[in-house]
Amino acid sequence: MDGLKDTRFQNIRVYWLAFIVYWGIVLFGYDTGVGGGVVSEGYFKSQFGITLPNGHDDTKKANDVNSNVVSVLQAGAFFGALGSAPLSAAIGRRWSLFAFTIIFSVGAILQTVAGGSRGLGYIYAGRVIAGIGIGAISAVAPAFVSECSPKEVRGRITGLFQIMVAVGVMLSYFINLGISLHIKTGYAVWRIPFGVQLVPAGLMAFGLLTVRESPRWLASKGRIDDALANLAYLRRRSPGDPAVRAEMAEIEAALEEEREARRGLGVREAFLGKGNWVRFVIAVVIFLLQQWSGQNSVGYYAPQIFTSIGYTGTSNSLLASGIYGIVKVVATAIFVFFFVDSLGRKLSLSISAMGMGILFFIIGALLKTFPPPTDAAAGANPPPASKAMAAMLYIYVLMYSLGWGPLPWVYVSDIFPTRTRHYGLAVASASQWLFNFVVAKVTPTLETNLGYKLFLMFGTINIGGMAVFSLLIPETKGRSLEEMDIIFGTVQEEKRRADIAAQERAFGRDAGGSTSGDEKSVDQKV
Repeated sequence: MDGLKDTRFQNIRVYWLAFIVYWGIVLFGYDTGVGGGVVSEGYFKSQFGITLPNGHDDTKKANDVNSNVVSVLQAGAFFGALGSAPLSAAIGRRWSLFAFTIIFSVGAILQTVAGGSRGLGYIYAGRVIAGIGIGAISAVAPAFVSECSPKEVRGRITGLFQIMVAVGVMLSYFINLGISLHIKTGYAVWRIPFGVQLVPAGLMAFGLLTVRESPRWLASKGRIDDALANLAYLRRRSPGDPAVRAEMAEIEAALEEEREARRGLGVREAFLGKGNWVRFVIAVVIFLLQQWSGQNSVGYYAPQIFTSIGYTGTSNSLLASGIYGIVKVVATAIFVFFFVDSLGRKLSLSISAMGMGILFFIIGALLKTFPPPTDAAAGANPPPASKAMAAMLYIYVLMYSLGWGPLPWVYVSDIFPTRTRHYGLAVASASQWLFNFVVAKVTPTLETNLGYKLFLMFGTINIGGMAVFSLLIPETKGRSLEEMDIIFGTVQEEKRRADIAAQERAFGRDAGGSTSGDEKSVDQKV
């Protein structure tokens, strides 16, 4: 019957959708983490002209290839994120994700077949094409999941995004470590790490065939019956259930308000509609700060960063990187499942930024006071100061994972209205990739030229920029997507309540006399 009591697995279909969609985010993490490890391998360097005849590396060329292999992915992702909006709006979240997964797979294949007569150009081209797919997926996936999630657990479910990023990065570190330990020569040094990308891509492509389209997108296209059916399916209730009807009424009320308030504004509405401009500013700034928090510099170039603090030898630095990846996954999972919907967005971001800044200042001070020996043998036991700095980096990624890792995606998914959410997520994702590209491109040079000052720079950004910004943005915890219009001044609260009541009365009239016994039953199977 209608109004069935929620069960422990009430939202399991939403979790399944997030699990499938976020395989694309595993690709995001894996592809961003794998490049730095591949280019640090001795055989890769010798094959692509980085190692000089005397056995030493050409530092400038090493930095250039490092930054290019890592950063061209971000360049492609920037354009993919921007291009995702019109396709997602036209054909829906599900099929646009499928299309971009295929594009990514083409790029992954090009990276994998590089070698011999197929030089670095294949890797660069493959990284750009894969980046287009990754950038689009990173824009569409959180919108899809957010639109399908109930507000009570939306922060937790959308926070799975960062868990999957962390899982992807961790996998890339350990695959690179395995290659370093067991495969010293041959094209497999890069073909295995690049080829593994095709596994999660395939899982996502086939998994997308098992999920349903976003109810909010369907409603925005006027397909109300389909939207109601999909919403009921996701909530594991009947279409006639009062809770489903109430949620559908809220969605319809928000869409109707947006249509009415923005009628005739055209394309400009996405950016200049009432209450929208400040949301775009927040989305751009939050990712600008996230990318310059230091995490991506450490994440992309973890082997090089750990080498710079005294972990000599490829296997030593890759093992330290792998431990870093494990800490990131565990910390992110704990935060997303137990704290994201209890601490709130603002408090979590503030604590995270302060903690990261303090730890970076400690690392910078240690590196200045106790620089690692320059004549240490490769693979030698790192000195105590280097171990202390590594410990600080592990605690740092713990603090990152408790706020500035998962929450920017959660927050940006929260704040945009249904009609313009695909534009908002596309701009936010494009901003993330643009700043990502800049950080990835300049980090090897900064690490070479600044030394300990690099950590002091990141510490200043964390405390002076990110902590202050965290206190200025509005709290969104526990608020529905439709309530964001009230928070940002698009509509008055009294008008929203009246519109919801009108929609509920309309649904009540539609349901009266037409609800069959079949509609009142609910399939409890997943």
